[in-house]
Amino acid sequence: MAHFAKLSESNEVLTVLTLNNSDMLNADDVETESIGQQYLETHNNWPAEMWIQTSYNTLGGQHSNGGTAFRGNYASIGYTWDVDNQIFWPKKPYSSWVKHISSASWKSPIGDASALTDEQTDENTAETHRWRYVWNETNTTWDLTNELA
Repeated sequence: MAHFAKLSESNEVLTVLTLNNSDMLNADDVETESIGQQYLETHNNWPAEMWIQTSYNTLGGQHSNGGTAFRGNYASIGYTWDVDNQIFWPKKPYSSWVKHISSASWKSPIGDASALTDEQTDENTAETHRWRYVWNETNTTWDLTNELA
């Protein structure tokens, strides 16, 4: 099965449809995106160029089965199609975050929380506290918080 995202005029994903691979075959029996787009235009009354193929097995720039990642992320309703980078982007989590093209994901302007050390999880607090980093958009910092507090 092939999957296609239906786009709005502003490149927002409106829905995702599946298509039989046989509906995408060209004269040489090769699956071709443009054939699938034409099929979808004919059967859904939506312009062919507003249908973009997406891969169910792609997330964060990685293919789940070790294959070649296709268009960054599997498209979902509300995602945005980035024509220049050929990536489907989820909603931006915070206004300060930036696109990280190679991982097809949003990153904080100061890096990932996983790179931070956790000084609070020593033996004295491990049973009574669960510490984690939470993004603070106001200060553009990762703040260490106690989930049990």
